[in-house]
Amino acid sequence: MNLPKNILVPTDFSEPSEVALSTAIELARAFQARLTLAHVWSVPNMGYAEALTWPIDEMQKAARMALDELHTRVSALLPGTDAVLKVGAEWQQILDVVKEEGIDLVVMGTHGRRGLPRLILGSVAEKVVRLSPVPVLTVRGPQDATK
Repeated sequence: MNLPKNILVPTDFSEPSEVALSTAIELARAFQARLTLAHVWSVPNMGYAEALTWPIDEMQKAARMALDELHTRVSALLPGTDAVLKVGAEWQQILDVVKEEGIDLVVMGTHGRRGLPRLILGSVAEKVVRLSPVPVLTVRGPQDATK
């Protein structure tokens, strides 16, 4: 078995993402692996006219600022951590980062949605698990543990 040397942690800054991040930090330390944080943002799906009113520049700045804050916090615990900001379909951009950064393990949180919310919102984690060329470890958030 090959131990991971490049671990990716996609984050949406939610509680499940924080749990996954803690797990990834422990794995990176144990395996002496490089850790890469990734955040993907996108303009919500709306009609063309509504999309023109979205403050794209502000959304980009907010995403960059949140990722930079997380990167600073994690780098204090695990020097050498990288951070990548992408725009587009979350699952697709995560898979692109896997290829671009030479990732060999993805550690990501799952919201544990079921039923109609899952149908409407989809599951980024599920698509990444199904389509990833490398192993994916999904970590449930604490609110999911009782479901």
